[in-house]
Amino acid sequence: MTVLTAILVGLIFACSAYMMLGRELKGVCMGVFLLGHGANLAILASSRSPVGLIPPVLDGSALSRYVDPLPQALILTAIVIGFAVQAFLLTLLVLTWRRQETLELSELAEEQSH
Repeated sequence: MTVLTAILVGLIFACSAYMMLGRELKGVCMGVFLLGHGANLAILASSRSPVGLIPPVLDGSALSRYVDPLPQALILTAIVIGFAVQAFLLTLLVLTWRRQETLELSELAEEQSH
């Protein structure tokens, strides 16, 4: 299962890099969003599997039986920050479309030079 998750993380990173190298601004934004999801999956894959382990808030006898709560806390924080960044980027995308009436990066670069 770990190998499958690692392959999936690599595939997500490759797709996000391909999308970020595109010629249209909405593809670049979607690549940034996908990169965040891939990073969350990589953090989750690097944590131990909680099968047979107990949550750290319960009283247990051995410390090795506890689940590490740090990856879940990092992912939860990343989801909240990622949502704010996505909302901001989508707002910029809509404003760019309304003002320039295009999302092609080459056309946006030509309009800036004139």
